[in-house]
Amino acid sequence: MLPNTATVHATRPPLAVHSSLRDMRTGGQHVGPIDPERVQAELDARLGVDVYLHLETTTGSYTALGPEKSTPVIAFVRNATVRYDRGLVTGEGPYRVGLKLDSGWVYAQGLTDYTVTERGELLLAGHDDEGNLRVGLQLSLQPFRE
Repeated sequence: MLPNTATVHATRPPLAVHSSLRDMRTGGQHVGPIDPERVQAELDARLGVDVYLHLETTTGSYTALGPEKSTPVIAFVRNATVRYDRGLVTGEGPYRVGLKLDSGWVYAQGLTDYTVTERGELLLAGHDDEGNLRVGLQLSLQPFRE
């Protein structure tokens, strides 16, 4: 049985332990608004090779203890290996990034910011108006740090 959300939040910060997303949110990495052409070029550079995927969505895990006090809804995948033959950036902002796999699609919608780290990791994130993380999609040629 999974622990209840309140217990998890009491023992550790919700998902903020993953430094790459935390740094994007707090400014630890050079981050800018998504430039669709640059992000598309980064996606194209990773076509057809095994990459490690980090995908995270939340309806408020970073603000669950705030005024709304509602239980957050979270999806989290880290260091899953995928190979895509097509990667697309769509929208006018916030953006959607989709990866076409042999057996389906992976996509994230609501993306607003991106960076490429010194390790060559492509980090994409969607933040709300208050700077809270709502969605994260990351790709790397090597496993993400725990």
